[in-house]
Amino acid sequence: MPVNHMVWIKFNEGTTPAAIEEHLAGLRSLPDHVPGILELTLGTNFTERARGFTHGMMVLLTDRDALAAYAVHPAHVAVASRLVKDGEVMALDFDY
Repeated sequence: MPVNHMVWIKFNEGTTPAAIEEHLAGLRSLPDHVPGILELTLGTNFTERARGFTHGMMVLLTDRDALAAYAVHPAHVAVASRLVKDGEVMALDFDY
């Protein structure tokens, strides 16, 4: 059963546009490195409804096992560990 991994990102004040783009490029590269990712979409929020979160990402994975492997995959860990230094991240996972 496919799994959706939804991520909300709020960059810290003072994070430069160049640093933000580096983070986004790292996230966009994950399908090239992490097995089980079927699709990854990433974009900038354009409404006032996200309580200050500026970017969102949806990752469609093959199943819960793929989500568990994604969470500990070295490529994901490297991108995520850098990201949390420059912002707040919130995630929600659901299958259907």
